[in-house]
Amino acid sequence: MSTSPKKVVLWSKTGCHFCGEVKAFLTSRNQPFENIEVEGNDVLRDVLEAKYGIRHVPVIEVGGEGKFEALLEPDLEKLAALLAHPDEATAV
Repeated sequence: MSTSPKKVVLWSKTGCHFCGEVKAFLTSRNQPFENIEVEGNDVLRDVLEAKYGIRHVPVIEVGGEGKFEALLEPDLEKLAALLAHPDEATAV
């Protein structure tokens, strides 16, 4: 059983209301996260399209040890569940 903390990667853009909500949620839980700013960088949106078939943000990737789950909508309850259960993988 792994006890290492989950890594969180947030794909967002400046001015996105939902992105701000996710950032505030993670900050309130003292959850470190990497923010990937897609504003003005279509190449990053191309990456999202290749990975998930979408170009919109926020996209939240949670995982570790080479295995990540992605939330393609700003669902804070699902995000909390992914952060709370380190050994359970959920397709969302």
